[in-house]
Amino acid sequence: MSELMLAIDRWVRPTLDVAILAYLIYVTYRLLIKTQAIQLAKGAALLVVVYAGAFFLRLETMSWVLNLLAPGLIIALAIIFQPELRKIFIKLGQGGIFKRGQGSRSTQLDAILHAAELLAERRRGALLAFVRYVALDDIVERGTKIDGEVSSALILSIFEYDTPLHDGALIIKEGRILAAGCFLPLSEQRDIKRSFGTRHRAALGLTESSDAVVLIVSEETGAISLAYDARLYYNLNLPSLRRRLGQLLDYSGRLSGDEVAFDE
Repeated sequence: MSELMLAIDRWVRPTLDVAILAYLIYVTYRLLIKTQAIQLAKGAALLVVVYAGAFFLRLETMSWVLNLLAPGLIIALAIIFQPELRKIFIKLGQGGIFKRGQGSRSTQLDAILHAAELLAERRRGALLAFVRYVALDDIVERGTKIDGEVSSALILSIFEYDTPLHDGALIIKEGRILAAGCFLPLSEQRDIKRSFGTRHRAALGLTESSDAVVLIVSEETGAISLAYDARLYYNLNLPSLRRRLGQLLDYSGRLSGDEVAFDE
């Protein structure tokens, strides 16, 4: 019995310890990549390297300055990267968007995709933004409040004809259209393809500042795309669109996160 416990102490526990730590590091890295907070990690790592170098080389002045500035630097990083930190904590405790039964979710998703397909065929541009964990109250307040059940007819009536609301976005939460004609913040990314218009830039801009999912129908090409996690997935076919949108909205599945942004 003592030999068994000795073997466990010598091999099993260290192996388990390293495996759990490696998994946590991997999950943290994937989380940083998805939230584009990798720059925060690089900055923190650089500070640690500089501090370690000053400590081991006994650079007293440098160590004194770093010890003096460390609290302020931590606060400054928290302020500068506040949006990215918020996304990290959102993903750690993120819940679903539809709080109803599976049948209701499926019906609403079918209605959304049917409307998107018809709009794409008729070359009618559209933006549908789905609220997840981060509230979009400020955007909703600036739009025209609808508070209606999600349906193909309502979506088509807004985007298919030249209504005053067709240029803005629909904001959808828990199966209800909260508002229409909402204007979204434009993306600040510089590597966006020039062929993408204002709708695609607005969709990316919203996903950079929140965890929302945005469905885009291109007026020029009829392509249907999704934007989430500050990335754009262009010209998805309906099966792929249904799978991804279903996973994202009810959080019933996991996306690989390995798709290439702006991939046509």
